[in-house]
Amino acid sequence: MEIRIATRKSELALWQAKHVAGLLDELPEVSKVTLVPLSTRGDQILDKSLQKIGGKGLFIKELEVAMQAGEADIAVHSMKDVPAAMPAGFCIAAFLERASPADALVSATACGLSALPEGAVIGSSSLRRQAQLLALRPDVAVKPLRGNVTTRLGKLDDGDYQAIVLASAGLQRLGLESRISEEFGPQQMLPAAAQGVIGIECDQTRHDLRDLLAPLGHAETRMTTLAERAVALTLNANCQSPVASLAAITEGILTIDALVASTDGRRILRERSTGPSSEAESIGTQVAQRLLDQGAGELLGEAQS
Repeated sequence: MEIRIATRKSELALWQAKHVAGLLDELPEVSKVTLVPLSTRGDQILDKSLQKIGGKGLFIKELEVAMQAGEADIAVHSMKDVPAAMPAGFCIAAFLERASPADALVSATACGLSALPEGAVIGSSSLRRQAQLLALRPDVAVKPLRGNVTTRLGKLDDGDYQAIVLASAGLQRLGLESRISEEFGPQQMLPAAAQGVIGIECDQTRHDLRDLLAPLGHAETRMTTLAERAVALTLNANCQSPVASLAAITEGILTIDALVASTDGRRILRERSTGPSSEAESIGTQVAQRLLDQGAGELLGEAQS
């Protein structure tokens, strides 16, 4: 079987696609693997917020169109970029074992958040990161920053910002972990749903592909990802919503922490739920409902206004 992988053209996306290609090359059923690099609207429009141009789904739409047109068989994604509600006809056939879910501060002087000067300018277009940064350091200024990892680091090095926040997993995958000044713990900054997870998407009716890809999946990562994505789905959170979640499994018990924040970081609602990992999605739904009971809907409405 020949497999064509649709992927974005960024350095990190290509790393992820090549990683999946390497796994597929080891399967006896696979005779050839090729990459189909595509440019997405999310990559092309960098001067506007994702919320204004249609959300993170813009990073995957062209890849799905390529699959529908028969130009690609699968697509490889950072799962944090995949909307919680999958489009009809598609599925995630495998969730690869998760890398670090943490967020990382990269500062111009290699210092941590607490050592940044008063009023420091920190780059991030994520309201989730903005809210939690301001909760930790109300004096800093969080300014928009979009583009791929290399572009963002370049803007930091050019002096546009005194620090920026990126996903640790992306820096590690590109061999840039030495740029990390501080890795945030979940009590400091709870990550985005499925941060650090690579997902392989395919047509829901392609049972041959689904059977082929299933062994590449990691069972624990699948359950934690389903729980975290259920939070976003229940809260009707979009790409820019100040929503975070992180699940972990210990001896068959899944624990999930989730939060919703005001964009200025002055109000943070946080809840935790636990239960059997086999009930991952319902546990995620439960913790989201607790947040709604606390008033999360009001905070989310303010963030979108």
